[in-house]
Amino acid sequence: MSPVVILTIYCLLIVASSLFGGFLPSLMRLTHTRLQMMMSCVGGLMLGIGIFHLLPHAVNEQVSLDRALWWMMGGLLTTFFLIRIFHFHQHGPVDTEGHEEGDHHCHHDQGKGGTHRWIGVFVGLSLHTLLDGAALAAAVLNDYDHTPNMVLFGFAIFLGVLLHKPLDSLSITTLMTGSGWTLRSQQLVNLAYAVMCPIGASLFYFGVRGSAEQDLIIGCSLAFAAGIFLCISMGDLLPELEFHSHDRLKLTAALLVGVVLSYMIGFLEPAHVHSHSSHHHGTTNHGHGHDHGHGHDHGHGHDHP
Repeated sequence: MSPVVILTIYCLLIVASSLFGGFLPSLMRLTHTRLQMMMSCVGGLMLGIGIFHLLPHAVNEQVSLDRALWWMMGGLLTTFFLIRIFHFHQHGPVDTEGHEEGDHHCHHDQGKGGTHRWIGVFVGLSLHTLLDGAALAAAVLNDYDHTPNMVLFGFAIFLGVLLHKPLDSLSITTLMTGSGWTLRSQQLVNLAYAVMCPIGASLFYFGVRGSAEQDLIIGCSLAFAAGIFLCISMGDLLPELEFHSHDRLKLTAALLVGVVLSYMIGFLEPAHVHSHSSHHHGTTNHGHGHDHGHGHDHGHGHDHP
């Protein structure tokens, strides 16, 4: 299956997931505990994907570990500053009765920005989702270039994005509901948000595919995506330590389920994928001139007078 086809399928499913998140409150009674269970599981999944999949694949893709770590830090800080500016990383259920302990997480600054406070959340989440789309395209291209016989290119990052999008959409529609916006307005805004991931994926795919520096760009993008996933996951998980002492066993179990699931995804990859990428990294330079003398660090037998 071509990378365009698989990327199109992924994007359509992510759009559906985002739209679904906007309708969650009308489909089920989304209590504080249920929301925290979802956040813990998805947070653990994204944490594991960043560490077990994105960073290792970035290093294998013609990018040194040092360079990958710098790009990962860039992704983490970029996401941090987006959250700092737009305050978009707050997932809150409409039904919060009887959960005073969790009120800080959902309502600690309600009232700021009046009826248009959702706009900042929408803009921040849209920028974040454009980056998610670019990261998804990078993962699909990376797997396609190294394992063309594989079917589920970039499946790990796809799953992480797919499961987190309903929480993001819920953030927007919850704020709009609390501000008195109509259901039609919420649906239109949610649709506009949902298409951001396909836009980001398309811009990256058609901008990078066939480029002379494709391997370098993809590797750096995967490392950047690892930073995004780490920041988002820890933003979901760390508040649990201080503010949600209730249900700690259930929330911890949900976290571990997410981490284990992210690790198990690795078994969907062909057994040779990592060794093949490692061999490619050590023996192919493509004349890009970006290895900066890595050979004398890895024992490739280069003699330097």
